[in-house]
Amino acid sequence: MLRTVDLFKHFGGFVAVDGVDFELEEGEKHAIIGPNGAGKTTFFHLITGHLRPDRGRVEYEGRELTGLPPHRIVKAGLARSFQRVNVYPRMSVFENVQVALMARDDRHFTMFRIGARFNRDETLDLLALVGLAEEAEEQAGELAYGKQKQLELAIALAERPRVLLLDEPTAGMSPSETEEAIRLIHEIADARGLTLLFTEHDMTVVFGIADRITVLHNGGVIASGTPEAVRGDPQVRSVYLGEGGDGAA
Repeated sequence: MLRTVDLFKHFGGFVAVDGVDFELEEGEKHAIIGPNGAGKTTFFHLITGHLRPDRGRVEYEGRELTGLPPHRIVKAGLARSFQRVNVYPRMSVFENVQVALMARDDRHFTMFRIGARFNRDETLDLLALVGLAEEAEEQAGELAYGKQKQLELAIALAERPRVLLLDEPTAGMSPSETEEAIRLIHEIADARGLTLLFTEHDMTVVFGIADRITVLHNGGVIASGTPEAVRGDPQVRSVYLGEGGDGAA
C-alpha cells in the first residue's frame, strides 16, 4: 500500500535517513522504532511531504508522492499526528474537529458564514469515537494532555484517511492514559479498517499494538519483522531494546 525506495535525507554532514527501503501492507499495524536520533520522525516527514528527500521516492498504491506538499498527500489518503500536540488551543474541542472537516471539504472561506451548522453530526460522531463527546464545548488548550492527543487523533480522522501515521501517540502520557490510548488506537483502526504506521519509544505500546516492526538505527533499517522476531534479534537488542537493561527505553 505504501512503500519507500532508497529514501535518503541529510542535513549538512548528518545523515538522518540512509537509503531506507520500506513496505507497508494494507491493514497492517506497523511500528517504526529506534533510539533517539535514529531517523524516525524525519522518515515520517519524508513520507508526509514535510521534508523533501535528497534521493529516493515514496509511493502510495502505485502513485508517486515524492515532492508533493502535505495537503496533497493528505488528500491522497494519508493523515498523521505529531510528537507535539497540534491543536488550536483557543478554539473549542468541537471547533477544532469542525475546522478539519471544513478543510477536507474545501470550505475554508465559508467558515464564519456557516458556523456551528456545518457538519455538526459528523463532528460529534468523531468526538464520540475518540472519547471526547462530553468535552465538546471545552477550550482545547484547557484539556489534559492525554485528551489533547485524543483530539488530535479526531482531527486526523476527519480527513477520512486510509493510512494513519502517528508520531509517538503516547508520548508524555501517564500509565493510565497510555493504556487508554492503546485501546483507542486498536479499536479505531479495526472499526475503520485503517492501515496504521506509528513511531513509539514505549515498548509496552509497540508490542501491544504492532503486528510488524521496523527498527531504524543511524538512519538505516537494521531489522523488520514480527514483534517476536524483532524482540529476539541480537542486533536490535544491542542497539535499542537493551538500553537501560530492561527493554523499556
